[in-house]
Amino acid sequence: MGSELRAPLIQTKGSGVLKACFNATNAFLGIGLLTVPYALSSGGWLSLTLFLSVAAITFYTGILLKRCMDTDPSIKSYLDIADCAFGAKGRITVLINMNSECYLVAVGLLILESDNLHKLFPDFMIKIGTLVIGGRESFVIITGLVIFPTMLLTDLSLLSYVSATGVFSCLLTVGSILSVGAFGGVGFQGRGALLNFDGLPTAVSLYIVCFAGHVVIPSVYSSMRDRCQFSKVLLYSFVLTAITYMLMATVGYLMYGDIETQITLYLPTSEIGAKIAIYTTLLIPVTRYALTVTPVANTIEGGLSEEYRNWRPVRLLIRIGLLVSTLIIAYLFPYFENLVSIIGSIFVVLASFVLPCLCYMKIFGFYKNFSCKHIGFAGIIVFGIVAGVLGTYSSVTDFMHNV
Repeated sequence: MGSELRAPLIQTKGSGVLKACFNATNAFLGIGLLTVPYALSSGGWLSLTLFLSVAAITFYTGILLKRCMDTDPSIKSYLDIADCAFGAKGRITVLINMNSECYLVAVGLLILESDNLHKLFPDFMIKIGTLVIGGRESFVIITGLVIFPTMLLTDLSLLSYVSATGVFSCLLTVGSILSVGAFGGVGFQGRGALLNFDGLPTAVSLYIVCFAGHVVIPSVYSSMRDRCQFSKVLLYSFVLTAITYMLMATVGYLMYGDIETQITLYLPTSEIGAKIAIYTTLLIPVTRYALTVTPVANTIEGGLSEEYRNWRPVRLLIRIGLLVSTLIIAYLFPYFENLVSIIGSIFVVLASFVLPCLCYMKIFGFYKNFSCKHIGFAGIIVFGIVAGVLGTYSSVTDFMHNV
């Protein structure tokens, strides 16, 4: 369930259409599923038109990445596309963006785990002499201790397969929450606002997070046996992703009306459906944290000299350092929805809106000859930048208000 924000793919050669659809959908269905009801509550019912606009735009930019790859058989990744378009500067830009997103998603996973554990055990706290650590903060520390053994693994293939169940976890979560509304006495009484203009920046930034899997699109494309079917694969994946997110948003909004955080924190823990949704959510950080920070660790290792790069103690020290630093941030910054909004406003906007258009125009020489497509590309870039700036401002403002 979450990009984080995104599940790494199970790398296989010669994937068919069904497996490619599964891999692509697994990349897009992420932690945005838990915040999309809050997004709809922030923007109102009419904000769903912006959700569909974001889905359409990101689908098109995914096709742009595919067309960039078709120009050179040696292009296998998003980094290669950026390198082909802008050289080393492009590769470095994408590398920084990817690693920053992964790092913040790792922080989000820790907050997600601690919030839901605190929901299940609201009276829990740690007492050491006169030192008392509150419930949520206690669970941040406990989550770190639980995740710690996975940071010692050098072979993450098993976790990759467990993490790849993300599609089924998301569908199970949606179904469980729907059952709570239908049979758990909650009902679907919330009418909600038609439009909340002040909340649109937050809503759009959270909607953008829902389609944050562009980094893995080149991997899906490269792994297919019949690449001519890729556009169909991407379309199927986006349709399934959009339907799942819209269903979750609609159900959550109808159940609780005004929502201010992740939907699982509103569920009655006495209901079996609620327990299934919460426990499913609790599995996500444990199985995905190590996979999420691995690209960051690999990048740090790549900057070391040859004698230290493959030395196991150094590799473990880097991963432990990442765990400790993310634990500190999660301990001090317990605002999951604000963090997800910032991820969408800055990093996903760059990877899913701005860079695909710029790389496509550079590779195909659109800077030299003006055409009608320039207007479309400019519109996508401007939409992404405006949404990113307003979303970041809104998230920071909300954070300052919460503090």
